Amino acid sequence: MNRVHKWRRLDGRPIRRPIEEEVRMTILKELACGHQLQVSIGTDSQVKGGDTAFATVIVFLRKGKGGFLFISSETLRRPMTVKERMLEEVARSIEVAYALADVFARYGLPVEVHADINPDPKFRSNEALKEAMGYIMGMGFAFRAKPHAFASSSCANKIVQ
Repeated sequence: MNRVHKWRRLDGRPIRRPIEEEVRMTILKELACGHQLQVSIGTDSQVKGGDTAFATVIVFLRKGKGGFLFISSETLRRPMTVKERMLEEVARSIEVAYALADVFARYGLPVEVHADINPDPKFRSNEALKEAMGYIMGMGFAFRAKPHAFASSSCANKIVQ
């Protein structure tokens, strides 16, 4: 990955090994327990004064058995338009999904990339919808927007609030 991510669990415990290794070990453990996994990756951001806080999450859903996630957060100090911010969120999610794609493929796990973008043109985030969808699908990932983009619009959103 281009960016240096510091990953942690929801309870705040840091993930000390490389995220690729952590994800691989997690998948092996979950599959050994008989869980069927679905993986979704999403990013959300929140502007706070002159700063923009970003949170990227890797969400593992155990079919019918709940789920868990890994989190990476970063704060940037630079102004961005809404469209720039939406596309930065998508770029961060794709960066993580792409870096982990081989691990997910090895175990036959499909990956969804979630964009916190509203498909309704009345919302400002909609300005980035076509570019985000093209970017995500062009990289070979399944695309989800609101209201189906829970990784970004719910999970990552709770981290940046």
